[in-house]
Amino acid sequence: MARFRLARTIAAVLLSAGGLGLTPMAEAAETISGPAAKGAQVYCFMRNSGNNHEVSWIAAYALIKRQSASLFKTSPEHAAVMITEAVVQNPGTFPDCGKYLGDLYASAAQEQKQNSEASRNAGSSAEGAGTTRTERYAY
Repeated sequence: MARFRLARTIAAVLLSAGGLGLTPMAEAAETISGPAAKGAQVYCFMRNSGNNHEVSWIAAYALIKRQSASLFKTSPEHAAVMITEAVVQNPGTFPDCGKYLGDLYASAAQEQKQNSEASRNAGSSAEGAGTTRTERYAY
């Protein structure tokens, strides 16, 4: 019976500890773990402080690369997804950061658009070459 009371008292203390009046950033620092959440914290803090996307992204990506325990290097695309997931999973931890997430994908979207235009242009120039399917593979 005494063990039950002790366990109940500990549970009550732990539940009431959430109401200690910690600031959101202090609470975020306690719940942040892993390179994705740390990268999101750096990116969002820097953007909210007035830095542009490029500077904030370089800092966050460098942190993610250094903190990842993976054998392989984290790609920029994967790091952007990691930051997005961290912000979406914890919107209270990263207030007002959702408005910056589109900037993580703007350069990738432009690159994808350029690649599709280049492949379209290459396809139209290949059609104008005048070779047929059989001629193309005749060696």
